[in-house]
Amino acid sequence: MKKEPLVIKRRGEDGSRVISVRIKEDTLHALDRLAAETNYSRNELINLILSHGVENIEIE
Repeated sequence: MKKEPLVIKRRGEDGSRVISVRIKEDTLHALDRLAAETNYSRNELINLILSHGVENIEIE
């Protein structure tokens, strides 16, 4: 049986970047409540919400 190599990309090479964002306490608490209710991580929720917002924004 041929052994397949384990290919590991360096962190950040998956198209994601780490950034710092300032948000209000009440927004953070709301995100944490949503994360607990949906079993998503805070990071996953933020990415879903941002993707939806960027795709659906209307500028007047």
